[in-house]
Amino acid sequence: MRNKSILAALLATALGLAGAVLAPAAGARTLAEIKADGKLVIGTEGAFPPFNYFDGSKLTGFEIELGDAIGKKMGLTVQWKTVGFDSLLAGLRQDRFDLVMASFAVTPERAKAVAFTQPVYCGGGVIVAKDPQIHTAASLSGKVVSVQTGTTYFEKVKKVASIKEVKNYPRDTDAQQALMNGRVDAWVTDRFVVKKALETAPKAGLRIGDYLFVEKVAAALKLGNPTLSAAFDKALAEVQADGTYKKLSEKYLKEDIRCK
Repeated sequence: MRNKSILAALLATALGLAGAVLAPAAGARTLAEIKADGKLVIGTEGAFPPFNYFDGSKLTGFEIELGDAIGKKMGLTVQWKTVGFDSLLAGLRQDRFDLVMASFAVTPERAKAVAFTQPVYCGGGVIVAKDPQIHTAASLSGKVVSVQTGTTYFEKVKKVASIKEVKNYPRDTDAQQALMNGRVDAWVTDRFVVKKALETAPKAGLRIGDYLFVEKVAAALKLGNPTLSAAFDKALAEVQADGTYKKLSEKYLKEDIRCK
């Protein structure tokens, strides 16, 4: 879902390790080591409702509960660590986490730098505005658009040549507030994030427009750790099969958001 400014550095690191991808990346814990510890450490942002966010002091959201359920299937307790979105993949590279679950979109370029699990869900970036006339890529012509720094949304919006200005913000909630306060004409973010925003502030006058793009979202881990990836994928398939995934998806998104 979201792209990283740290990607270039990660890509260089990944390419340097290309000859050793059959073994776990240096410093990354193997599945055996994680099982011996009994704890799976997952990094997230904690500022992207309804996927990962704080309700008071409690970290919650679709990805958080899903990650806990996956960890349980793996026979592990999940320890969550929250850092700024732009620091997540750097933290993964520094072995601060075993995995990252923070609505990261799967892209060919990023797949050269990190490994991805099977898709956790499918989503995409939509155009949000108060003006009903602003709902397509073409209608962004001459407009000022807000978006979160370093995301796939940011990259896609920059490619719409007719846009007057792209204003980027460190958090997606800041980009939303820019639209709410009239500082921009439109906001581009995930469709499910907008649905949550409409539930939270139904009188804000926000309107969901067209998809700017559609994408698959997955958990990320260091290259060269296939046993951990396979165990995560197996547990994800199990929570999808036993109804847990559907229950959590409908709780947070009001629909089943698995990739069809």
